[in-house]
Amino acid sequence: MNASRLMTLAASVVAVAALAAGLSAADKPAAAKPAANPPAKTAPKPAKEPVLTIGRAMLLADYGGDKVYRIDKAGNVTWEMPAPGTQDIWMLPDGNVMYTYNKGVRIATPDKKVIWEYTTDPHNEIHTCQPLPDGKVMIAESGPMRIIEVDRDLKIVKEVKLTTNCKGAHGQMRNARKLDNGNYLVGQYTDGVVREYDPTGKIVRDIPQKMAFGGLRLANGNTILACGDAHLISEVDPQGKVVWQITENELPGNPLRFIGGLRLAPNGNLIVANWGGHSHVGQQPQVFEVTHDEQKKVVGVIHDDVHFKTISGMFVLDEPAKAGK
Repeated sequence: MNASRLMTLAASVVAVAALAAGLSAADKPAAAKPAANPPAKTAPKPAKEPVLTIGRAMLLADYGGDKVYRIDKAGNVTWEMPAPGTQDIWMLPDGNVMYTYNKGVRIATPDKKVIWEYTTDPHNEIHTCQPLPDGKVMIAESGPMRIIEVDRDLKIVKEVKLTTNCKGAHGQMRNARKLDNGNYLVGQYTDGVVREYDPTGKIVRDIPQKMAFGGLRLANGNTILACGDAHLISEVDPQGKVVWQITENELPGNPLRFIGGLRLAPNGNLIVANWGGHSHVGQQPQVFEVTHDEQKKVVGVIHDDVHFKTISGMFVLDEPAKAGK
């Protein structure tokens, strides 16, 4: 390499070194900043204060909470028992409580002793029961799709086979009642009908209603339909004509969700289990009382997310434990 080329190369090296030395701090990559502290986790919002304006002592079947309760007129819990998937509940004349759980029916005493229990096959489901005047217990079994009457010795003394197009136990039945005339009124959810059977299992009447939970037969022969996830309460006369109805958003502050158990209060008002499952938990009262007239005025509610989850059924403690109601 000749002297001229060596001098040119040396000059280039010096120039590069000078350029590097002349870089300002701003031209250099910035040092990484220490990571900021992660944001503190937001504390869960406190549960809403309970709103308990219904003013009635009641029994409650809390399907979502897997318990049954007794509350006083102020809404305070005075008794409770575990009951997975409970839907139906009754106070018996002797002060004991009859209730369903998903695989059976129990009778428990005020001091929380189970003194009677009927259990079904693990593949079946039980959503409804009813004490009968002769001491027997009516039970609707989904799976075998039948109504049975069981005595206190756990002997099945009557079996009524029912009719359905639904093969899965969970979709077959919800509420069922033995009526004063000896017939059975059955809410068949997937079949979309409230169906009346005679004591032999013969169909005597179909009341079409999609997602039917059950029916409440009135003294005048009309039937109030609990319409499940159709978000509707509808009363029909014996010819099937709608004579009274509450639609989904008709009652301020009480949007109808999954309409479950219905009871008539002694004053004629309708008490409704407004089940909040299927994405509506905590968004509306679990139970409300509404006048059974053209005004349809809500006169009281139970909205207690502290103690209860989703109420499916109830019993008013000043309501006689009478068959068919």
